[in-house]
Amino acid sequence: MSAEQSTAPDTIVLIHGLWMTPLSWEHWIERFRGRGYQVLAPAWPGMDVDADQLRRDTSAIDNVGIEEIVDSYDSIIRNLNTPPIIMGHSFGGAFTEILLDRGLGAAGVAIDAAGVRGITKLPFSTLRSGCPVLKSPANRHRAVALTFEEFHYSFTNTMNDEDARAAFERYAVPGPGRVLFEGAFANFNPRTALQLDFKNEDRAPLLLVAGGSDHVVPASIDKATSKRFQRKSTALTDYKEFPDRSHFTVGQQDWEEVADYALDWAVEHARAATPV
Repeated sequence: MSAEQSTAPDTIVLIHGLWMTPLSWEHWIERFRGRGYQVLAPAWPGMDVDADQLRRDTSAIDNVGIEEIVDSYDSIIRNLNTPPIIMGHSFGGAFTEILLDRGLGAAGVAIDAAGVRGITKLPFSTLRSGCPVLKSPANRHRAVALTFEEFHYSFTNTMNDEDARAAFERYAVPGPGRVLFEGAFANFNPRTALQLDFKNEDRAPLLLVAGGSDHVVPASIDKATSKRFQRKSTALTDYKEFPDRSHFTVGQQDWEEVADYALDWAVEHARAATPV
């Protein structure tokens, strides 16, 4: 069914995560456009350049923080004619939750979403994945690149070396360390930009998607997030776990299964929540 044949939103906004750019969504963009949707995949502030350029010069993103990033997407979405479906990956998933909490979007899908304030689970693999940035306080004010070995452990641990190397060379870019520091210490900062109201009854439907073999955001984090939403609010929150999928679920083999599930869920529940 095309976007024009339903009462569902006709626009999808995709939000990438740390160490990635909108290029990470390239397959999803093509697939969703093939189903008749307008698809927007804006970059974080300062990251709307070629990946090679970012690898050479990170000065535009060295001090980018979460509030600036979320406010940028907030402005983009408010300027649309109708509420879109919002989908985010990793930190982009957390930003999706915050944007829905602000009253934006017709439905949201948070994929391998980083924890927001109030989610205290911190598995060892998450700490190990963040170590390249968090090991030095100086990284709070500069962008940090992952080595291939670090990327393979964090993003592509279920993939063979050849496929992991190809993903690293095409998609991996330095990420602003400030974002990870703000995320890691959100539970100690009452003014964090990762704050939202779990009791919000008026937000749009939310689906949390987890990968069963994710090292960066293990499924336990997204499961804890979904349960907290469900306990605190009657606003619809669902949870879906895909076994044996890594953090690079948006690009690894069989990404189509995840993309189709996410869109079908969002279309169904956005339509149900929209007055006719």
